[in-house]
Amino acid sequence: MNEERKIRSALISVFNKDGLESLVRLLDKQGISIYSTGGTFDFIETLGIKAITVESLTDYPSILGGRVKTLHPKVFGGILGRRGLESDQKEMGQYGIPSIDLVIVDLYPFESTLASGAAHEAVIEKIDIGGISLIRAAAKNYQDVVVVPSSKHYTELENILTKGHGSTSLEDRLRFAAYAFAESSRYDSAIFGYLGEKAGYQEFRGISGKSNKLRYGENPHQSGAFFGNLGDAFTQIHGKELSYNNLLDLDAAVALISEFEETTFAILKHNNACGVASRPRLTDAWKAALAGDPVSAYGGVLITNREVDAEVAAEINLLFFEIILAPGYEKNALELLKSKKNRIILQAKSFDFQPKQFRTVLNGVLQQDRDLKTESSENFRVVTRVAPDIAQERDLMFANIIVKHSKSNAIVLARGKQMLGSGAGQTSRVDALKHAIEKANAFGLDLKGAVMSSDAFFPFADSVEIAHRAGIVSVVQPGGSVRDEDTIEYCNDHGLSMVFTGVRHFKH
Repeated sequence: MNEERKIRSALISVFNKDGLESLVRLLDKQGISIYSTGGTFDFIETLGIKAITVESLTDYPSILGGRVKTLHPKVFGGILGRRGLESDQKEMGQYGIPSIDLVIVDLYPFESTLASGAAHEAVIEKIDIGGISLIRAAAKNYQDVVVVPSSKHYTELENILTKGHGSTSLEDRLRFAAYAFAESSRYDSAIFGYLGEKAGYQEFRGISGKSNKLRYGENPHQSGAFFGNLGDAFTQIHGKELSYNNLLDLDAAVALISEFEETTFAILKHNNACGVASRPRLTDAWKAALAGDPVSAYGGVLITNREVDAEVAAEINLLFFEIILAPGYEKNALELLKSKKNRIILQAKSFDFQPKQFRTVLNGVLQQDRDLKTESSENFRVVTRVAPDIAQERDLMFANIIVKHSKSNAIVLARGKQMLGSGAGQTSRVDALKHAIEKANAFGLDLKGAVMSSDAFFPFADSVEIAHRAGIVSVVQPGGSVRDEDTIEYCNDHGLSMVFTGVRHFKH
């Protein structure tokens, strides 16, 4: 069977006309008959190009306020009819159904309408029925028909038709069919998410899109892939390909840095911060962050919320690190950082995290809302006789952000908006605290006057006692233990201040 297919007719039904003109002109130049609907037909006519209305093909008008236009056997028969099957061709001839070789659709903007805050009725009207059906039908019959399911594929089709003089290969049609089902899957998932939330019914739906094969998973004997568009999150300027572990670290790094408005530098290792500091000058923020744990920083992931200048680049360049992510780089800074061949340099973009998180467990999937709560001083409830002063309050908020993004059980010690030590991923809160103190002592960081944050309540007063002996003067924690009074009493007896947030930040 000849795998090449000459396009002789096309059906175009799009909501957004942007980018359509050059494609329509190419189809007309190649002598391709164009069927079209409503506003798309009017648009094509304004270009001085002849088109055939779908109504004249079906002998049926657009009805129900435009809800039914293309849903007709003469349209879908022309798309689904198999060119190489004699019985299909005989029936098409019997009922006067012309073959449709190309289907171009751009769906109603359901997602943007939803995001605009439109009323429920307006959102429902942007659920495309005819368009999604055309896409699926054409993709099913990719052996004979090429489908363009979105305006983002117009340029690719133009290149194919120009090079192939109006013909497509089976490989082309299969690829576009995959695009089509990716689009329909994404579109239906968005609708499901909206209606499911309103109905109180939720179920896991995978992310559609081309998979990006990674070098391997967490370890070389595990395969790995990423589904999604990394280009929405950042641009890679330099360095080797990102790995599975790199992406996990970047996810943790971006989530952490997005919490800070002040000039801040953070260093992460295995999803946990090993150094964080906020300072008026970026170079000072870097030096303070590195001082928190210069050993763990080796081979780490660096992230900042400010443009990297030449001064801080010179300091950073002294350290071996794997990745740096920043919103921008001065020219001289970038040239210096690019001096290491494999060093990964990324430029951050503004994007929104998915509101839902998923994780495979056992023979199913867990879903939860992303942890979007971050407590400020307004959420602090002072539970001791002594209240934290202004500087301590700032440090408590600083430490509380970091502990939120650390693996549980987690403790963070800080002073002057510098992380002095942390204990993360420990099996007991006491162990987490001891580890944090040991870290600070190991690097000569004085804990006198520092504050402590805990991701969950203290079941006993022992942790606060250990922290006090190390020099801690103020504590922030969720509260909620049956022994809260024991901890409060210890603080009152020894002059410590403590605030409750009422919000736990477990991170497994």
